[in-house]
Amino acid sequence: MRIVKVFNNSVVLAADDEGRETVVLGRGVGFQRASGDPVDEALVEKRFVPGGADVSARVAAYLEDVPLEDIAVAQEIVVAARAALGTAVPDTAVLPLADHLSFALRRIREGIAIDYPLRWEVNTLYPREFEFARTALALVEQKRGVTLPEGEAVSLTLHLVNAQFGVTEMAETMQLTTAMSRALALIGEELGAPIEEDSVDAARFVTHLRYLVVRRMRGLHPASVDSALGEALRTADPDAYRVAMQVADQLAGDLGWDIDDDERLYLAIHVRRLRTAHH
Repeated sequence: MRIVKVFNNSVVLAADDEGRETVVLGRGVGFQRASGDPVDEALVEKRFVPGGADVSARVAAYLEDVPLEDIAVAQEIVVAARAALGTAVPDTAVLPLADHLSFALRRIREGIAIDYPLRWEVNTLYPREFEFARTALALVEQKRGVTLPEGEAVSLTLHLVNAQFGVTEMAETMQLTTAMSRALALIGEELGAPIEEDSVDAARFVTHLRYLVVRRMRGLHPASVDSALGEALRTADPDAYRVAMQVADQLAGDLGWDIDDDERLYLAIHVRRLRTAHH
């Protein structure tokens, strides 16, 4: 591999003979090196391939002030998340997670407090990721010698979900999270009782919402449903159907999306399950 760009003494962007770029990390790997020089493999500690066409700019922004130790911890968390959650958390999650962890660790060292919004929403919508994130804080403490507040589990969760949704901006994931939480609240209001977060039907509904979001982000559509089924559901349970249409309209308004007829019917099926569980 040869160096494409040197970011600092510890981070370079390199490419193989076929032009495939890799971020290479290691103490001294970029010291007194220049574009075109071969990578000293003996100095390489970590390597990964971030996605996207603007690799250089994003890597430079993330790694300019991020210690190698923080990147190593972020990579360990991503690997552990794959094993614990059974989901494809991509390598692209490492850089933003390392950047966030590094900033969080600096805040603690400097005694700067921070609020953690969406804690209830995150715990409700992403319980498995949230539980994993709480254990990941222990790994950060073990490796970096700093105890992060438990609220940081919220931020770690959002980074993991962000990667699973396949979005690049954390603000977008927070918007999606708020929209899904508002959908649950609307159903609870219309059914006359709060949704029981731990119920099987609530978990299924949340899973459906998450898949709805992922499908939309990836330009996919659910399997088509016979229109007769929709009409049968409207006739059999008009209240559930009405609430589902309200939820679809609210999601469409919150996210700026068109919710098609198939998605609306799936929402109606899940709302009916929730309604049945309440009665």
